[in-house]
Amino acid sequence: METYNYKVVRQFAIMTVVWGIVGMTVGVFIAAELIWPQLSLDLPWLAYGRLRALHTNAVVFAFGGSALFATSYYVVQRTCHTRLFSDGLAAFTFWGWTLVILLAAITLPLGITSSKEYAELEWPIDILITLVWVSYAVVFFGTIMKRKIKHIYVANWFYGAFILTIAVLHLFNSAALPVTLTKSYSVYHGAIDAMVQWWYGHNAVGFFLTAGFLGMMYYFIPKVSQRPVFSYRLSVVHFWALISTYMWAGPHHLHYTALPDWTQSVGMVFSLILLAPSWGGMINGIMTLSGAWHKLRTDPVLKFLVVSLSFYGMSTFEGPMMAIKTVNALSHYTDWTVGHVHSGALGWVALVSIGSMYALIPWVFNKDGMYSTKLVDTHFWIATIGVVLYITAMWISGVMQGLMWRAVNADGTLTYSFIESLEATYPFYFVRLLGGLLFLSGMFLMAYNVYKTVAGSTITDTEVAQPAH
Repeated sequence: METYNYKVVRQFAIMTVVWGIVGMTVGVFIAAELIWPQLSLDLPWLAYGRLRALHTNAVVFAFGGSALFATSYYVVQRTCHTRLFSDGLAAFTFWGWTLVILLAAITLPLGITSSKEYAELEWPIDILITLVWVSYAVVFFGTIMKRKIKHIYVANWFYGAFILTIAVLHLFNSAALPVTLTKSYSVYHGAIDAMVQWWYGHNAVGFFLTAGFLGMMYYFIPKVSQRPVFSYRLSVVHFWALISTYMWAGPHHLHYTALPDWTQSVGMVFSLILLAPSWGGMINGIMTLSGAWHKLRTDPVLKFLVVSLSFYGMSTFEGPMMAIKTVNALSHYTDWTVGHVHSGALGWVALVSIGSMYALIPWVFNKDGMYSTKLVDTHFWIATIGVVLYITAMWISGVMQGLMWRAVNADGTLTYSFIESLEATYPFYFVRLLGGLLFLSGMFLMAYNVYKTVAGSTITDTEVAQPAH
C-alpha cells in the first residue's frame, strides 16, 4: 500500500518559518542602518552593501524557496495520487538547499560575491545549486510521470514551468570563468552582461516569485475555501499567456542605459502585455471564493491567501506602469522601486506563503488545525498593516526623490542637492522600519503558533496515496 512522503514537506515547511525570520531580521537591520549608519560598527561584514545581498538571498531563496519546495512536493503528490518519485533525491534537495543557504550566510557577509543581483553566490555554490535543482526537477517530473490519473492539475503546470525556467536562467546567467575558489568573472561583457543579468533578474521574479507561487495559489485557495477554481479554462490561458510573455520583460530594468533602444522598447511592450494574464490570474483566484465569501469572517488562513492576491494584482499593475519609459525616468533608482519590490515580496509572496503554511502544517503533522486561530488572525492584521506602512512610505519617498532629482531652476541648475533629497527621505525610512518590524513580529507569532501546533505530534506517513481528502 503506497503512502505519501510528508517528511520532506514537513522539513521544508518548518524551515520556511525559520528562514523567514532570519531573512526578515536582516532586512529590518539594514533598514535601520539606513537611518543609523553607525549600527555597522565599522565592521565590513555588517556593512549595508554586504548584508543587503544576504537579505535578498535569505528571503527569496531561503524563505520563498523553502515554501515552494514544501508546497510543490505536497501538491504534486496529492494531485497525482502517488508518492514522490525518489525519497532519497527529495532528502538531498532539502539538505543540499539548506547547505546552499548556510554557505550564502557565510560568504556574502565576507564579501565573496559575483556582484550579480540575485545571483551573487560564487561558482562552487552555483554548482551545488545546479545539482540540487536537477534533483528537484527529477523528483517533481518523475512524480508526474508515475501519476495514477491522466489529468495534470494546473498548479503542477505552474510549478513545472518555474522549475524548468529557473534551471535555464541559472545556468546561463551564472556562466563564469573561475579564477580562484572564491572568485570568478562572468563570461559575458559590458551591455551583454547587463542584458543577460536582467533577463535572469526579472525572470527570477517572474518565475521563482510569480509562477511558483501561482501554483501555490491554484491549489490552496480552492482547497481552503472548498470551492472549485472559478474558471479552469482561464487558469490554462493564464498559464500559457504568462510564461510566453514574462521572458521578454527584463530590459525594462535597463531603460536609459547603454542597452540598444529597441531592446528597451521590447521590454516595455512585453511588460505592458503582462498586465492581462496577471490580472486574469488574480481575478480567477479571487472569484474562486464566489459563494464562500462568508468564510473570510471566520478563516484567517483564507484572509492571507485572498489579500495576497490583491497585492499580486496591485504589483502586476504597478510593474508594467513603471516599465513605461516616461514613468521609469521618474521612478528608477528611487525608493519607489523598493516599494514596488516589497509590495510583491511581502504583500504577494510572503502572505500567500504564510497562508499556505498555516493550511499545510496541520495537514502534514496530523493536526485538526493550528494551535491558535486567534494568533493566525492577529498575525494577518499585523502583517497587512506592516506591508501597507512599508510600501506607502517607499512610494511617497520614491516619487519625492524622483521629483527632487529632476527639479531645475530657471537657469538650468539643479534646485536640490543630493544631500537635501536624502534629508527629506529620512522620515519615510522610519515608517519603513516600523512596517518591517511589524511584519517581522508577525513571523515570531507564527513561529510560536507553529511550535505549539507541532509539539508532541505523532508523525507518521500512513496516509494512503488516493484522491485528495
